[in-house]
Amino acid sequence: MRLFAAVVPPEDVVSELGSVVDELRELPGADALRWTGRPGWHYTLAFYGEVAEELLPDLSARLERAAHRTAPFLLAVRGGGQFGKGRALWAGAEGDLPALRLLADRAGSAARKAGVETGEHRRYRAHLTVARSRDEVDVGPYVDVLASFTSRTWTVTELALIRSNLPNSGVPGEQPRYEVVDRRPLGSAG
Repeated sequence: MRLFAAVVPPEDVVSELGSVVDELRELPGADALRWTGRPGWHYTLAFYGEVAEELLPDLSARLERAAHRTAPFLLAVRGGGQFGKGRALWAGAEGDLPALRLLADRAGSAARKAGVETGEHRRYRAHLTVARSRDEVDVGPYVDVLASFTSRTWTVTELALIRSNLPNSGVPGEQPRYEVVDRRPLGSAG
């Protein structure tokens, strides 16, 4: 199964960001982007790709230890940016970013220790993808709107292990479906 570890914002924060994204979708050129559905909004901590079923128990146990060693922390959705000259438009984060990076490092380490290939290791950059494009797109106006956005601050209390079910219908614009398969409380949150 195709898996990743993530922090999922609470529903009211998703709704706040959703109001801004609805405005972005009304801007000229918005139809050149594939907009991520709200159920898909999350901060990926570590992407694992295809994970063999037999590795799942060890991965889950190691993620539990990683979460337990990380205290709950404050986070908010704030600002935005792009990767790849408009190929990905994202909302950023503010709050205890060192704690978020530490949790990401621990989620990656947990996978490696469980025998899960995680690919190349890059410096963690907290982002929540709101749209993508196969081509280069000028997303400057969208980034400008996101720059003034800040959600309410919430306390991150869990790490989620999420299964990504890729589209297979061939319908243009179909989004992956995400399914939380495990939740692990942070520090004293559990």
